[in-house]
Amino acid sequence: MRPTVPRKPFRPRPDWFLIGMGAAVGLAYLFPGPGASGGALKPELLTKAGVALIFFLHGMSLPFASLREGTLQWPLHLLIQGFTFLVFPLLGIGLLWLVGDRMAPGLRLGFFFLCALPSTVSSSVALTATAGGNVAAAVFNATISALLGVVLTPLWLGWMAEAQGKGLPFGEVVIDLVIWLVLPLLAGQVSRPWLGSWAGRNKRFINKVDRGTILLLVYTSFCDSMERGVWTEHGLGPVLGTLVGTASLLAIVIAATTATSRWLGFSDSDRIAAIFCGSKKTLASGVPMASLIFGQDPQLGLILLPIMVYHPLQLVVGGVLAGRWALRSLEKAA
Repeated sequence: MRPTVPRKPFRPRPDWFLIGMGAAVGLAYLFPGPGASGGALKPELLTKAGVALIFFLHGMSLPFASLREGTLQWPLHLLIQGFTFLVFPLLGIGLLWLVGDRMAPGLRLGFFFLCALPSTVSSSVALTATAGGNVAAAVFNATISALLGVVLTPLWLGWMAEAQGKGLPFGEVVIDLVIWLVLPLLAGQVSRPWLGSWAGRNKRFINKVDRGTILLLVYTSFCDSMERGVWTEHGLGPVLGTLVGTASLLAIVIAATTATSRWLGFSDSDRIAAIFCGSKKTLASGVPMASLIFGQDPQLGLILLPIMVYHPLQLVVGGVLAGRWALRSLEKAA
């Protein structure tokens, strides 16, 4: 009988993408002109072209064939999607009610935008796999969440705009999302018979193009707010408040998904998938969606701040949890 070789514990490595986000914001602070409205980079066109490229790549990479394994576990799916698109937005409403007018309008909208976003795809699946969870269910829910978010995220934002007495041009938003997001996503799916194998062999290249485009959108998103003095007006207060708010949201959702999974009698593997998929929010789709929905709003930098803080936070916490659960599963198997 061959001895089992223990897997190395999960140790998160420095992520150039997170460093790149900081660099993009720094460039927007130092050189806002090229990325601001009317600038040399033509952000009005660049944003839409970048969004189309990102979602074409997403469509080309989405493994719809692998969803079959996880389609029948409806209690688990309902829990994950319920937390993503119902519990999270309700928590956001509660948070905004608690802080009242003490939070800047752009940041208030950013927190609710964070809560209304779909889950991630890659990190949810990767962390679930590392921790020994139900990978098929994670793939299914991460993919379905990305598709549902195209409809449910703008619906929640439209409701919030109406509640605050501000009209969101919902028809224009939906048309823009269909043209620049849904159609490229479908085009990517249609291209899979011809480009799917190439995409499988070149995941690193696609990932670099995808993330590089997102960093470009982060830069242009912050340029207008930098040029119009939004950050000098508010100082460090929004950053500190966002850190506290996002950490509180993440802790509450992880605790709630854990408790609900146990109450429903889920297995350990299903509980791991529920926690990782139900607590994640996507930056990869969030930045392009915000660019389309909010356009050249000078508050766009503040609107994006919560998801930009939540993204690295969820990865660090998720990495620690995945490492612990992976070691625990090895100990049980020993």
